[in-house]
Amino acid sequence: MEKKLYKSLKDRKIAGVCGGIAEYLNIDSNVIRIIWVIFAFGFGTGILAYIICALILSDNPSEYQ
Repeated sequence: MEKKLYKSLKDRKIAGVCGGIAEYLNIDSNVIRIIWVIFAFGFGTGILAYIICALILSDNPSEYQ
């Protein structure tokens, strides 16, 4: 089966982007959230990237049940 990147419906705080990336990479979602905050405040690109991902990524269809 081919791996695809989706927003998570189960592990979401705002839009499910970090939870979806964590599921895709098979790591803890809190690690992704910490990295995302570092990029948001350290480099200024995290907020824009999160908004773009939240708009582009679709919800995980296997979590609708």
